[in-house]
Amino acid sequence: MILDLQWSDWLALFGHFMILSLLSVGGAITTAPDMHRYLVDRQQWLTDPQFNASVAIAQAAPGPNVLFVALMGWHVGLNAGGPLMGLFGVLVTMLGIMLPSTTLTYLAASWGHRNRNLRWVRAFKQGMTPVVIALLIATGWVLASANVTGLKDWPVGLLAGLAAVLVWRTRLHMLWLLGAGALLGWFGWV
Repeated sequence: MILDLQWSDWLALFGHFMILSLLSVGGAITTAPDMHRYLVDRQQWLTDPQFNASVAIAQAAPGPNVLFVALMGWHVGLNAGGPLMGLFGVLVTMLGIMLPSTTLTYLAASWGHRNRNLRWVRAFKQGMTPVVIALLIATGWVLASANVTGLKDWPVGLLAGLAAVLVWRTRLHMLWLLGAGALLGWFGWV
Protein backbone atom coordinates (compact mmCIF):
# COMPACT_ATOMS: atom_id res chain seq x y z
CA MET A 1 0.00 0.00 0.00
CA ILE A 2 1.43 3.37 -1.04
CA LEU A 3 -0.11 6.48 0.46
CA ASP A 4 0.31 10.08 -0.64
CA LEU A 5 -0.06 11.93 2.66
CA GLN A 6 0.15 15.71 2.72
CA TRP A 7 1.04 17.83 5.75
CA SER A 8 -2.67 18.42 6.31
CA ASP A 9 -3.17 14.64 6.59
CA TRP A 10 -0.41 14.35 9.20
CA LEU A 11 -1.92 17.29 11.09
CA ALA A 12 -5.35 15.63 10.95
CA LEU A 13 -3.83 12.39 12.27
CA PHE A 14 -2.15 14.30 15.10
CA GLY A 15 -5.38 16.13 15.93
CA HIS A 16 -7.44 12.96 15.87
CA PHE A 17 -5.05 11.23 18.26
CA MET A 18 -5.09 14.30 20.52
CA ILE A 19 -8.88 14.04 20.74
CA LEU A 20 -8.66 10.29 21.37
CA SER A 21 -6.13 11.00 24.09
CA LEU A 22 -8.74 12.92 26.04
CA LEU A 23 -11.24 10.08 25.57
CA SER A 24 -8.84 7.34 26.62
CA VAL A 25 -10.25 6.78 30.07
CA GLY A 26 -8.74 3.48 31.15
CA GLY A 27 -5.81 3.68 28.73
CA ALA A 28 -5.22 4.18 25.03
CA ILE A 29 -6.48 0.67 24.26
CA THR A 30 -10.02 1.79 25.07
CA THR A 31 -9.95 4.05 22.01
CA ALA A 32 -8.89 1.26 19.64
CA PRO A 33 -12.40 0.97 18.10
CA ASP A 34 -12.32 4.60 17.01
CA MET A 35 -8.71 4.27 15.84
CA HIS A 36 -9.87 1.38 13.66
CA ARG A 37 -12.77 3.41 12.33
CA TYR A 38 -10.50 6.35 11.48
CA LEU A 39 -7.35 4.60 10.22
CA VAL A 40 -8.84 1.54 8.50
CA ASP A 41 -12.45 2.29 7.59
CA ARG A 42 -12.46 6.04 6.93
CA GLN A 43 -8.94 7.04 5.81
CA GLN A 44 -7.78 3.59 4.63
CA TRP A 45 -4.25 4.37 5.79
CA LEU A 46 -3.97 0.92 7.41
CA THR A 47 -5.26 -2.51 6.51
CA ASP A 48 -7.11 -4.72 8.99
CA PRO A 49 -4.06 -7.02 9.34
CA GLN A 50 -1.77 -4.04 10.02
CA PHE A 51 -4.17 -2.70 12.64
CA ASN A 52 -4.59 -6.05 14.38
CA ALA A 53 -0.86 -6.78 14.24
CA SER A 54 -0.12 -3.40 15.84
CA VAL A 55 -2.38 -4.19 18.78
CA ALA A 56 -1.29 -7.82 19.12
CA ILE A 57 2.45 -7.15 18.97
CA ALA A 58 2.27 -4.29 21.47
CA GLN A 59 0.14 -6.31 23.88
CA ALA A 60 2.52 -9.27 23.68
CA ALA A 61 5.66 -7.16 24.11
CA PRO A 62 6.87 -6.13 27.54
CA GLY A 63 6.28 -2.51 28.42
CA PRO A 64 3.35 -0.13 28.29
CA ASN A 65 0.40 -1.17 26.16
CA VAL A 66 0.29 2.28 24.52
CA LEU A 67 3.02 1.01 22.20
CA PHE A 68 0.32 -0.15 19.79
CA VAL A 69 -0.21 3.53 18.94
CA ALA A 70 3.46 3.82 17.96
CA LEU A 71 3.12 0.73 15.77
CA MET A 72 0.06 2.20 14.05
CA GLY A 73 2.00 5.39 13.37
CA TRP A 74 4.90 3.28 12.10
CA HIS A 75 2.63 1.42 9.68
CA VAL A 76 1.01 4.64 8.42
CA GLY A 77 4.47 6.12 7.87
CA LEU A 78 5.74 3.01 6.12
CA ASN A 79 2.70 3.07 3.86
CA ALA A 80 3.41 6.75 3.16
CA GLY A 81 7.05 6.44 2.18
CA GLY A 82 9.36 4.11 4.05
CA PRO A 83 11.27 3.86 7.34
CA LEU A 84 11.98 7.58 7.80
CA MET A 85 8.29 8.36 7.39
CA GLY A 86 7.59 5.43 9.72
CA LEU A 87 9.56 7.20 12.45
CA PHE A 88 7.68 10.40 11.70
CA GLY A 89 4.40 8.46 12.00
CA VAL A 90 5.50 7.16 15.41
CA LEU A 91 6.28 10.71 16.53
CA VAL A 92 2.94 12.09 15.29
CA THR A 93 0.77 9.40 16.86
CA MET A 94 2.66 9.12 20.15
CA LEU A 95 2.77 12.87 20.76
CA GLY A 96 -0.89 13.09 19.80
CA ILE A 97 -1.97 10.35 22.20
CA MET A 98 0.36 11.31 25.06
CA LEU A 99 0.40 15.12 25.35
CA PRO A 100 -3.24 15.92 26.19
CA SER A 101 -3.91 12.98 28.48
CA THR A 102 -0.60 13.36 30.32
CA THR A 103 -1.20 17.05 30.92
CA LEU A 104 -4.82 16.53 31.96
CA THR A 105 -3.93 13.57 34.18
CA TYR A 106 -1.23 15.51 35.98
CA LEU A 107 -3.49 18.49 36.61
CA ALA A 108 -6.53 16.40 37.59
CA ALA A 109 -4.52 14.07 39.84
CA SER A 110 -2.96 17.00 41.65
CA TRP A 111 -6.35 18.59 42.16
CA GLY A 112 -8.01 15.27 43.08
CA HIS A 113 -5.34 14.46 45.62
CA ARG A 114 -5.81 17.84 47.28
CA ASN A 115 -9.61 17.28 47.35
CA ARG A 116 -9.77 13.50 47.84
CA ASN A 117 -12.08 13.72 50.82
CA LEU A 118 -14.87 15.52 48.98
CA ARG A 119 -17.92 13.30 48.50
CA TRP A 120 -18.42 14.12 44.81
CA VAL A 121 -14.76 13.35 44.01
CA ARG A 122 -15.22 9.85 45.46
CA ALA A 123 -18.54 9.46 43.60
CA PHE A 124 -16.94 10.49 40.30
CA LYS A 125 -14.21 7.87 40.68
CA GLN A 126 -16.77 5.16 41.38
CA GLY A 127 -18.99 6.29 38.50
CA MET A 128 -16.17 6.04 35.95
CA THR A 129 -15.69 2.32 36.57
CA PRO A 130 -18.57 1.14 34.30
CA VAL A 131 -17.42 3.54 31.54
CA VAL A 132 -13.92 2.04 31.52
CA ILE A 133 -15.31 -1.50 31.52
CA ALA A 134 -17.62 -0.74 28.59
CA LEU A 135 -14.76 0.77 26.57
CA LEU A 136 -12.62 -2.31 27.18
CA ILE A 137 -15.46 -4.58 26.07
CA ALA A 138 -15.88 -2.51 22.89
CA THR A 139 -12.16 -2.89 22.18
CA GLY A 140 -12.36 -6.65 22.64
CA TRP A 141 -15.39 -6.78 20.33
CA VAL A 142 -13.58 -4.94 17.51
CA LEU A 143 -10.49 -7.13 17.80
CA ALA A 144 -12.48 -10.36 18.01
CA SER A 145 -14.85 -9.51 15.16
CA ALA A 146 -11.97 -9.69 12.69
CA ASN A 147 -11.37 -13.34 13.64
CA VAL A 148 -14.82 -14.67 14.50
CA THR A 149 -16.79 -15.29 11.32
CA GLY A 150 -19.92 -17.08 12.48
CA LEU A 151 -21.44 -19.73 14.70
CA LYS A 152 -18.64 -22.16 13.90
CA ASP A 153 -16.37 -19.98 16.08
CA TRP A 154 -18.58 -20.28 19.19
CA PRO A 155 -15.73 -21.73 21.33
CA VAL A 156 -13.84 -18.44 21.04
CA GLY A 157 -16.84 -16.48 22.31
CA LEU A 158 -17.44 -18.98 25.09
CA LEU A 159 -13.79 -18.80 26.14
CA ALA A 160 -13.86 -14.99 26.15
CA GLY A 161 -17.04 -14.96 28.24
CA LEU A 162 -15.62 -17.51 30.67
CA ALA A 163 -12.41 -15.51 31.04
CA ALA A 164 -14.40 -12.32 31.69
CA VAL A 165 -16.49 -14.02 34.39
CA LEU A 166 -13.38 -15.51 36.02
CA VAL A 167 -11.64 -12.13 36.12
CA TRP A 168 -14.77 -10.50 37.50
CA ARG A 169 -15.75 -13.07 40.13
CA THR A 170 -12.45 -14.59 41.31
CA ARG A 171 -9.00 -13.50 42.34
CA LEU A 172 -7.38 -15.71 39.71
CA HIS A 173 -4.41 -13.87 38.21
CA MET A 174 -4.94 -12.92 34.56
CA LEU A 175 -1.59 -14.41 33.54
CA TRP A 176 -3.02 -17.87 34.28
CA LEU A 177 -5.91 -17.14 31.93
CA LEU A 178 -3.53 -15.83 29.30
CA GLY A 179 -1.45 -19.00 29.59
CA ALA A 180 -4.54 -21.19 29.38
CA GLY A 181 -5.70 -19.34 26.26
CA ALA A 182 -2.26 -19.74 24.69
CA LEU A 183 -2.31 -23.48 25.36
CA LEU A 184 -5.81 -23.86 23.94
CA GLY A 185 -4.74 -21.97 20.82
CA TRP A 186 -1.51 -23.94 20.50
CA PHE A 187 -3.40 -27.23 20.57
CA GLY A 188 -5.84 -25.80 18.01
CA TRP A 189 -8.88 -26.09 20.25
CA VAL A 190 -9.90 -22.45 19.75
